[in-house]
Amino acid sequence: MPTRRRFTLTQYLIEQRRRFPTASGDFNALVLDVALACKAIARTVAFGDLGGMIGSPEAVTTTVNVQGEEQKRLDVISNDYFMQMTEWGGHLAGMASEEMDHPYQIPASIPRGKYLLVFDPLDGSSNIDVNVTVGSIFSILRAPQDVIDSGRDVVEADFLQPGTQQMAAGYALYGPTTMLVLTVGQGVAGFTLDPNLGQFMLTHPNLRVPEDTQEFAINASNSRFWEAPIKRYVDECLAGKTGPRGKDFNMRWIASMVAEAHRILMRGGVFMYPRDTKDLSKNGRLRLLYEANPVGMILEQAGGRASTGREPMLNVKPTSLHQRIGLVFGSKNEVERIERYHREPSAYKDDANPLFVERSLFRD
Repeated sequence: MPTRRRFTLTQYLIEQRRRFPTASGDFNALVLDVALACKAIARTVAFGDLGGMIGSPEAVTTTVNVQGEEQKRLDVISNDYFMQMTEWGGHLAGMASEEMDHPYQIPASIPRGKYLLVFDPLDGSSNIDVNVTVGSIFSILRAPQDVIDSGRDVVEADFLQPGTQQMAAGYALYGPTTMLVLTVGQGVAGFTLDPNLGQFMLTHPNLRVPEDTQEFAINASNSRFWEAPIKRYVDECLAGKTGPRGKDFNMRWIASMVAEAHRILMRGGVFMYPRDTKDLSKNGRLRLLYEANPVGMILEQAGGRASTGREPMLNVKPTSLHQRIGLVFGSKNEVERIERYHREPSAYKDDANPLFVERSLFRD
């Protein structure tokens, strides 16, 4: 495919940097290091069973991470790629990952920089053995000034910054093509990996989320645990043209948030993984710092909206490194409707229009 007139990721970042003549270039270099890690993961994922990382049980070693989730060999390898390819450049003060209990310290032999990197190295990895699209999610924060000035080791509190303070966020998508979707605070751009050049090429220069949609994504098996506002929203969607919404909706569920986010970014929709009553000790399922916040920044920069259902996602002040939270994101008008339903839960009776009944999976 011709690459003429297409910016590479490097050229795009240089163009963005021109808005800040005094910038040192460290930020650009860090983003390119992250992109290199994503290329390495994409290559490993693409080999599938041929690479010995998935498939037969003897090829996979499992442990449990800090989330209490099964940690496969490919999760660990992806985490290692991120660390090895970003720690060396002197741009980071520290990093944090879904796969590590505590913040990662930059080795003493390597210069320390002014940024923090948080990431989920392989989102959706539980589905990789069935060849479902997976990805990586990342966020870049500025380290607190005393960390920069003193060069001290980072602590958990240094990472507990609301999403509004993110300097950049992005995800890589490992599917039929490998893509990198990135925002540096000036809209959202999508880059496709050219396998011949080994370069991410700008293919989607200004991604925008349609304000309206007729698609929603939610794990319907949890319906018995949903709060009333979510039940109301889903029931109204399922009621179709004869219901209060006056139009038919389609339901999607991939169980890979990167893939869900990308579909919504490309054609609209709403994704819900809300707080529910399944485990009252948790305020949600997804992680705030390295899942909800970066996806939230990307969606907001693309004209969409990200929310807990009760407040804007990017306004939430984190309280712990691996904090979980409920997440609703997507087309602006639909997310705002869900937020409105949370403000007026008394307007809906749980049993007024049940999603599931005894006679069949969905109501007759």
